[in-house]
Amino acid sequence: MGAHHRNTTGTDGAGAPAPGSIRIENVSKTFWVRGQPKHALRNVSLTIPPRTGVALLGANGAGKSTLLSMIAGTLAPDAGHIHLHGSVSWPVGFRGSFHRDLTGAQNTRFVARIHGVDTEALSDFVEEFAELGPHYHMPLRTYSSGMRARLSFGVSMGIAFDTYLIDEVTSVGDADFKAKSRAFLMARLETSGAIMVSHSMGKLREICTRGAVLQDGHLTWYDDIEDAIAHHEANMRRRARHPVTFDDDDE
Repeated sequence: MGAHHRNTTGTDGAGAPAPGSIRIENVSKTFWVRGQPKHALRNVSLTIPPRTGVALLGANGAGKSTLLSMIAGTLAPDAGHIHLHGSVSWPVGFRGSFHRDLTGAQNTRFVARIHGVDTEALSDFVEEFAELGPHYHMPLRTYSSGMRARLSFGVSMGIAFDTYLIDEVTSVGDADFKAKSRAFLMARLETSGAIMVSHSMGKLREICTRGAVLQDGHLTWYDDIEDAIAHHEANMRRRARHPVTFDDDDE
């Protein structure tokens, strides 16, 4: 059994998928590490309701980032399907898709065209939000890591997705920029869902009301985030008592 459910609903009441929901159907993913199979997901099935904040919990190496990447469409499952009944962001703050030889403005317009949104409107929003000044019109190879992070977060927030994927977002910039970023993210999440990975239980509680625990390739869903956190923390205590060698490459 790949996923255990706690009264999850993701239909519109007539059996059809609810707009904005995500259905994970019999998904499996295996990596080979030093000649040994590592099962990130084993025949997992789950429906995530729309406009829901979900904390994705698990030890380092459990496969949380792998699952987010498959939901985002940047990684294919070995078996099974992921059905998106609404728009889903790339992991918020992810900077890998930007081209270093293009300017911030050019990268932003490229993303806008991919997602079918107004290029100039998104570019204007990001230019103001990211507070990069003249660097917005300079190649990304000239950016510091903090500037790239501000650009990426601005692009993520400039597009209204049905679900935001949030993978260990780290705050960047001064106190005013951090406050602005948090306020804008929370405003987006008033009408959108989120699937969030973080080592901070406090940050997860701010955004999420439900949770799912990934362990040994199996996913357990909880309608109450506190139950998910209790399960995860029990796993971590057990892991501390009986340490094992595991791979940290995937969160």
